[in-house]
Amino acid sequence: MSLQIYDHRSRSKRPFVPVEPGKVGLYVCGLTVQDVPHLGHMFAFVACDMIRRYLEYRGFEVTHVQNFTDIDDKIIARAQQENVSAETVAQRNIDAFHTAADALRILPAHHYPRVTEHVPDIVAFVERLIESGNAYAAEGDVYFRVRSWPGYGRLSGRDLDDMRSGVRVEVGDRKEDPLDFALWKRSDGDTPGWESPWGRGRPGWHIECSAMATRYLGNHFDLHGGGRDLLFPHHENELAQSCCATGEAFVNHWLHNGLLYLGKSKMSKSDGNFLALDTLLSRHPAAVLRFFLLNAHFRSQLDFSEDRLREAAAGYDRLRRGAQNLSNALAAGRNGGTRTVVPGLVSLPGAALAEAADHRRRRFFASMDDDFNSGAAVGELFGLIKDVNHYLAATDGRGLDVEALQAVFDLLGEADGILGIFPDGLAEFDAGPGDVPDEVGELARLRQVARDGRNWPEADELRGRIRDLGWDVEDTPSGPRLNPIVGT
Repeated sequence: MSLQIYDHRSRSKRPFVPVEPGKVGLYVCGLTVQDVPHLGHMFAFVACDMIRRYLEYRGFEVTHVQNFTDIDDKIIARAQQENVSAETVAQRNIDAFHTAADALRILPAHHYPRVTEHVPDIVAFVERLIESGNAYAAEGDVYFRVRSWPGYGRLSGRDLDDMRSGVRVEVGDRKEDPLDFALWKRSDGDTPGWESPWGRGRPGWHIECSAMATRYLGNHFDLHGGGRDLLFPHHENELAQSCCATGEAFVNHWLHNGLLYLGKSKMSKSDGNFLALDTLLSRHPAAVLRFFLLNAHFRSQLDFSEDRLREAAAGYDRLRRGAQNLSNALAAGRNGGTRTVVPGLVSLPGAALAEAADHRRRRFFASMDDDFNSGAAVGELFGLIKDVNHYLAATDGRGLDVEALQAVFDLLGEADGILGIFPDGLAEFDAGPGDVPDEVGELARLRQVARDGRNWPEADELRGRIRDLGWDVEDTPSGPRLNPIVGT
């Protein structure tokens, strides 16, 4: 199966054919940095990171660009409120983004352009639109003529005559048409601005992404990411002004992730309905947050709550423990002993496991090829761990099929390289569960004594004390094993 990506204009999936063979241009709408990032923001960036990882796994050379809107009415207002510069506000929140991105294992973009560093590019872009007749100057402002481009509205599926001005479009008397949107905004008084052919001003919101995307990726590139709430007006406007300025198609596929809801409304800093990411990271492991965001199709709506996050933590813990058990079994098989079979010998359970691994591999990659469906792919990993558990129960100390176990371990490693869900990769499982604190080890020893004496109430009480310390006891044929609990 070839990689299929949903196309907003045709409302269907299309085979992915890169603009340039072997290469992919990926532009992601970044933060407007008037405040710290929240989990809703990071949904888009984790999704695009997963997409980039998969494309690189498939052998594409990806150029990843993500902008920062570092000048904006809200940034200026925040700076005035705090009596600091707009640059101070922007840099503080850019730093917060990078800290959060590192914690969530998001690969750094190849370029992080900022609006304030690309004003000459933006001015030149606006000049081209004026020269082509698609834009006009009006008393220091510059507006795009929406009706000058026949394709306007096709991306978002809107009828031009039924439209009203969208978010961040200021309706003013200087416009020829209420639907026209600002490319350049006059700066009055002490507000930040740059000199231009139309007077002192600063870029409008939409024009910045067109200028920076084409600056780094060319006039026609492959993928453009961002939240579904950016579809209109932002991406609709981007598409219109870019096609008019360059005469080319601009973007082949738009990657609109779903929205993250907190209660009945989307998580939004504008509405104050959000939880700052640094607060969440102080309560929950970053790996659990990333797993929560990837355990669904990236275009789906996600409902956030502490209960949902606890469910994600429990699922992640099952996956992690399954990987640890797999690593332990593989190590036992490699190192010899009573549970090792002769090299090349495959037991019936081993043959079944090898067949299951092949089946899961096909379904995992079929899911990823189906518009990057990470949620379905994660489901195959849970199935894979279930297959391993069935195998270990079937063998029950009679032998281990190293080649079959290795095939499963290799698949799990490939999946982690794409999804990025284990902070240290599979290397963390090679060394065992880590150092067990003395107190935990002693409680485990006492619990085993209680079990040997069939004192089940005392064994259960000791298990509870061990869990309170952040560890769980797994009873295996070779004795109890302690595993750290993820998500506590």
